[in-house]
Amino acid sequence: MNTTFRNILLIIGAVILVAAGLAMVNLEPKNQLDLAGFATAVREDRVQEIVVRGNRMEVTMADGSMVFVDKESNISVPELLTTYGISEEQARAIKTTVKEPSGAAFWTTIALQTLLPLLLIFGLMIFFLRQVQGQNNRAMSFGQSTARETPKGQEKVTFKDVAGVREAKQELMEVVEFLKHPDKFSKLGAKIPKGVLLMGSPGTGKTLLARAVAGEADVPFLHISGSEFVEMFVGVGASRVRDLFAKAKKTAPCIVFIDEIDAVGRQRGSGLGGSHDEREQTLNQILVEMDGFEPNLGVIVIAATNRPDVLDPALLRPGRFDRRVVLDPPDIRDREEILKIHANNKPLAKDVKLKKLAERTPGFSGADLMNLMNEAAILAARRDRNEIGMDELLESIEKVMLGPERKSHLMKEEERKVTAYHEAGHALVTHLLPHTDPVQKVSIISRGRAAGYTIKLPIEDRTMKTRQEYVEDIAMTMGGYAAEKVIFGDITTGASNDMQQATKLARNMVTQWGMSDTLGPRTYGQREDMIFLGREIHEERDYSEAKAELIDKEIDALIKDGLETATKIISGHRDAMDRIATYLTTHETIEREQFAEIVGMPPANPKNAIKKEKEPEEKKLDEKNKGT
Repeated sequence: MNTTFRNILLIIGAVILVAAGLAMVNLEPKNQLDLAGFATAVREDRVQEIVVRGNRMEVTMADGSMVFVDKESNISVPELLTTYGISEEQARAIKTTVKEPSGAAFWTTIALQTLLPLLLIFGLMIFFLRQVQGQNNRAMSFGQSTARETPKGQEKVTFKDVAGVREAKQELMEVVEFLKHPDKFSKLGAKIPKGVLLMGSPGTGKTLLARAVAGEADVPFLHISGSEFVEMFVGVGASRVRDLFAKAKKTAPCIVFIDEIDAVGRQRGSGLGGSHDEREQTLNQILVEMDGFEPNLGVIVIAATNRPDVLDPALLRPGRFDRRVVLDPPDIRDREEILKIHANNKPLAKDVKLKKLAERTPGFSGADLMNLMNEAAILAARRDRNEIGMDELLESIEKVMLGPERKSHLMKEEERKVTAYHEAGHALVTHLLPHTDPVQKVSIISRGRAAGYTIKLPIEDRTMKTRQEYVEDIAMTMGGYAAEKVIFGDITTGASNDMQQATKLARNMVTQWGMSDTLGPRTYGQREDMIFLGREIHEERDYSEAKAELIDKEIDALIKDGLETATKIISGHRDAMDRIATYLTTHETIEREQFAEIVGMPPANPKNAIKKEKEPEEKKLDEKNKGT
């Protein structure tokens, strides 16, 4: 039972006992009569019978009613009547019975009047002592680890529940094999790595993969967050680390999972307080404990972080976190597998094609895809549908990428027209450049902070891009600005985010990727993590003022060239611009197939052309010819 709930019950019980005791001790009959009134009733022959119980008389009146009269305990009824001037003959005429109180009633009265207050005081003392004892216990257990072990009855997560990350699962399979068959390795003199560091962007499945390792190996799984070690009291973090590894050794073989280890594993000497910083002492204890393992003890530490660059080098050396497993964002095949897993318990309509969803979600992490399926289920439920259709899934993609629709954001007709031409500029420039991705959707429906949006998605996953592709990305980004300038002769604040993106992309091309013919193949500026009163990104200048001026000129030139390219395309295809903008103003949204029809020109990049799906009969014929 919960301690707080038990304490509340004790307090309520004590209050009820006090109230009951006071009520019984102070209980007085309703028909109470004083001695003078009693004597008057006897004198008037209205008293029929008297029953004496201690110092209380139960008087039955001539009309059958009963009253109660209190008297002194050392005086009899005749003496009492005589005192009030009633004759002996008249007193003897009244039937009088004396009944001694029973032992149970006597002891009950004593208990209520004497023992109940004592019991109440004793109970309150016990209650407060327990509270103080609880505080002492909490103080004594303050340095104990808060690691939680996965309950035995809970359904286990295995590698089947983790889609994608094939290389990572293969790397971790060695850990599973060691936990299952340690003799297989020890007889050959092999030592399993003591620590495995999972590195990847947020949402790539680091925690899920660690649980899958424990599920595959069928061993206890102790999990704790890095932030749970550090407290305001000195030495608590190190004490919790010692307690955590002591628990792990008792339950070996087992897996200890430390999530977000960068909370305590940051490089030492970079913060306030020097070597006496509590966080650094906690890190020192982790380093000592990992070195203190016996060979093949069966305790494996798995840690996860999305900031491996800030970890202390001592934490990454051999003997501690020997293996570093990188979890990349899922490719198109992995995304399809992840969508299948999250669609297991969801009723999907027959028109749903998970492969198409995987194609439209490049850059999505596993967590994003899970959120996508959940948002689609919520949307279908709000529409009172029994199945999740393709419309809900496609709409959920945009919600995850850009945010929910702002239906309350009503634009004036002039603003709608400007927004339509702005997005048409982005889409048309993208369509008519030879190295861009295909336009998937154009809309002037407000989502998140965007008044409108143009979605272009790659046909296939890529890890590298060329300089020409980035140059055309800048031109596409400046397409909205160019459209406003050409069509209306003026610009609005709607292009502010476009200019930020174009400037950032151009700066990276010049300073980070060596894509400037003037400045040559080198980087400019070293970005470092500097921790003072907080965490901030600091760029160390490793170039002169003359180079800085050249960098600015190169950035300006890239953006200017992109703007000129976009302006040339928009000016030369004014009719297509008008058709796109008119359709957007009327229908608000254009899908990929509709966009190709409205523009009336094939895309400059042949790969972006829409491929018509073959009919079932054509597919059967192709398979037959292939077999022949």
